[in-house]
Amino acid sequence: MSVEPPHRSDLSSLYRATIAPLRNYLARLLGSEQDAADVAHDAYLRVKDNVDRHTAANPKALLYTTARHLALNQIKRRQHSPIAGTTGEADLAPAPSPGVVQTVMARQELAQLEAAIRELPAGCRSVLLLRKIDLLSHQEIADRLGIAISTVEKQHARALRLLRAALQPAMSSDLEHLP
Repeated sequence: MSVEPPHRSDLSSLYRATIAPLRNYLARLLGSEQDAADVAHDAYLRVKDNVDRHTAANPKALLYTTARHLALNQIKRRQHSPIAGTTGEADLAPAPSPGVVQTVMARQELAQLEAAIRELPAGCRSVLLLRKIDLLSHQEIADRLGIAISTVEKQHARALRLLRAALQPAMSSDLEHLP
């Protein structure tokens, strides 16, 4: 039985259609149902505007990619600070480190992302890195590169489209393994 994708502007439909499988996926990746619930919540918040503005060509793929990146960031934070934010004696035990599978998956995904970014046209790559790594606004990027803000917006959107297309096969194979 095939489930139709939710209408792009309806975040609540996307939520209902994806919350259980997304949490299961994240729980396997993170090793914790509570962490999975937290990351899923953050992922929905991050994709909300794109879903509402109809800028997400595939809201489910955007949601899973966002959630996966948030989870991988959380795994990296655990490695650097296993007991950060503890409040009680029971919390003093280090957070469980990711298993071999999660570590290998994270490294493979990072390698795929780095390769896809290297393959971007120079202008798209520059704009994407300034936006996502240096956290500059579109106006700041336009000023730094000496180009129009509309060019920055187009290059950023093109970079995201090209990355999505390059990473889509990997995302599709990840989604096939979901319950």
